[in-house]
Amino acid sequence: MSVARTTSKYLLAVFMIAAGMMHFVQPGFYVQIMPPYLPWPLALVYLSGLVESGCGGLLLTRRFSRAAAWGVIVVLIAIFPANIHIYQHQELIPASPALHLLRLPLQAVFLAWAFWHARAPDTAPDSET
Repeated sequence: MSVARTTSKYLLAVFMIAAGMMHFVQPGFYVQIMPPYLPWPLALVYLSGLVESGCGGLLLTRRFSRAAAWGVIVVLIAIFPANIHIYQHQELIPASPALHLLRLPLQAVFLAWAFWHARAPDTAPDSET
C-alpha cells in the first residue's frame, strides 16, 4: 500500500473515531440536529456514534478495512438527512448560510474518500493484496 493511501486511511479512521466519540461527549447537540421525523433521536445519536467510531477503528485493521470503508459510506449516507435538516433549519447551528450549504457537497468528498478505501485494491506493487 502506498504511503499516501495508508496515510489517507489513517486520517479517515481518526476522523471517524473522533466524530463518533463526539456523539457521546455532546449528545444534545446531535439530538438537536436530528430530523424530527426520525424516531428515538437519542438512541439514533448513540447508535450512529458507535457505528462511526467502530468503522473508524475497523479501518485500522487490514482484515476488515475494506468492509469498514463500505460501512463509512453507509453511515455518511444515513446521516445525510441531518445535514439537509441543518441546511433547512439554519437556526439550529448559528453559522453563515454559505457554511451550511458547503456541508452538503462536503459529504460527497467524504464519500469519495471512503470509496477510495472501499474499492478493490489495485494490482500495482504498492497496493494492498
